[in-house]
Amino acid sequence: MPLIDHPEGHYRFLPGIAPYSCGAVSSPGYEIVHVTFQRPLAYRQGLDEISKYLTAQKRPKAALCGIELRSPKPFTFPGFAAFNAEYATILQQWGVFVDGVNPVARTNVAPVVCPPTTPVLYGFSFTRACPADLPATFVVAGAGELPEGVLSRDGIVALGDTSAEGLKIKSQFVMGLMESRLSGLGVDWSMVNTVDVYTAHSLTPLLPEIVLGRIGAASIHGALWHYTRPPIEEIEYEMDVRGTRTNLYLG
Repeated sequence: MPLIDHPEGHYRFLPGIAPYSCGAVSSPGYEIVHVTFQRPLAYRQGLDEISKYLTAQKRPKAALCGIELRSPKPFTFPGFAAFNAEYATILQQWGVFVDGVNPVARTNVAPVVCPPTTPVLYGFSFTRACPADLPATFVVAGAGELPEGVLSRDGIVALGDTSAEGLKIKSQFVMGLMESRLSGLGVDWSMVNTVDVYTAHSLTPLLPEIVLGRIGAASIHGALWHYTRPPIEEIEYEMDVRGTRTNLYLG
């Protein structure tokens, strides 16, 4: 899919599925800023805080280009669809959609230790002005071992296989998705400075060759292992990546 311009948001995005896009890259003269809530908020309250924050920064709601959620546990496929419908409706009411397409990238995972009791908003990304000669910045949405555009159990790669070989197959597949999305955004691994991996399985066997060994010089930044489960039952491995200059913490 070609990139779609979000003229009010000052970024371009790679279309995904109804609940979220595959990623966003800043327009010239703008950068994507990444924000983390030190104390995550119930997601509806978190969206209200984002609205207030963007207003304080003199940015429109359309500047929102990324959302990060944490859920109590993985959803069933029907449960995930129901949550997504409610979530997407809110963003549509905000007026951030472009010709009916959701431009906001998203990651939604379930912590294994001290999970929240309700879905919470962990972080977000938005655009703001910067010198026009600075490189583009970007966020890539989270993805597990499902082909692009597929949300069904039958599509899960190496379904039910959590052996060392099964996890290798899954992680290789997800790395391929990340590379495809980076390419679609017009960027590459050399511009990535944050690699997030979300799995409840040991990352140690996968890091040297499959993750860090594949990203070249960007491996200097390492990879952050979040001891979490992907958002849907029976998906075992998820990633997102980004290349940003400004990373803020609130609260």
